[in-house]
Amino acid sequence: MRLGVLDVGSNTVHLLVVDAHPGARPLPAHSHKAELRLAQLLDGNGAIGPDGVEKLVGVVQGALQAAEDKGVEDLVPFATSAVREASNADDVLSRVQAETGVELQVLTGAEEARLTFLAARRWFGWSAGKLLVLDIGGGSLEIAYGIDEEPDAAVSLPLGAGRLTAGWLPGDPPSADDIRALRRHVRAEIARTVGEFSRFGAPDHVVATSKTFKQLARIAGAARSAEGLYVQRELKRDSLETWVPRLAAMSTAQRSALPGVSEGRANQLVAGALVAEAAMDLLEVESVEVCPWALREGVILRRLDHMGSA
Repeated sequence: MRLGVLDVGSNTVHLLVVDAHPGARPLPAHSHKAELRLAQLLDGNGAIGPDGVEKLVGVVQGALQAAEDKGVEDLVPFATSAVREASNADDVLSRVQAETGVELQVLTGAEEARLTFLAARRWFGWSAGKLLVLDIGGGSLEIAYGIDEEPDAAVSLPLGAGRLTAGWLPGDPPSADDIRALRRHVRAEIARTVGEFSRFGAPDHVVATSKTFKQLARIAGAARSAEGLYVQRELKRDSLETWVPRLAAMSTAQRSALPGVSEGRANQLVAGALVAEAAMDLLEVESVEVCPWALREGVILRRLDHMGSA
């Protein structure tokens, strides 16, 4: 069947269409994206303002039209941290449903971590052993660890690249004082969770997903996306530590000129790099392998599992 997942994230609204059936690898058929940056549209009270809600409704309507055009039979719509943590989340969800007919399922942070972990486990297989998975989104950081398809530990922290950029790094380039303050904040938040993972022992394989890690790996020398999904891409901590101060000293325009860095994400890259560096350092990770599959694929796989057992 042709299955669609509509991901209302903190940075983008992304419709991914795949041809899939239980027991087979989902084959991508179409991708429809719109940058919305919900994480940066919150007002002083933590609510998504009228303009933001209006834009969200319009983008969801556009994604629905694209899904119809591509012959999607089953659409799985979900929202992550930006909607989940908005003070007017219920009103936003009601408005979207009333105007589009789409009932967004709001994932908890732990669900995000578990579904991303599932995608990484299926991609790398059982031979990868104990997996540690890191994912930096626009609104949150997810960390999960385990040896099965369900992680033994999964946490979500409010350390997304978009959220931190909007709240901590107003300058372009950001000031040294702001960088230091954000670095302290990020490391204190992550340090509180280290014990939840260290008690299970060292992982056999450490995996990173998300646009942030892909871009950091690319500027550190990893293969271009054009070289295909199956090329191994790694990001080493010592390389990242070299790049963090360089990225912090650049303007958004200068960062957007780096290989693999999109113009829309360049302003968030410093915050994302600080989170990646802190997570790898505090969790004692020397290198991560970038996984092509992440949350959307995890949602698809879970839906297929349910179909296969029905």
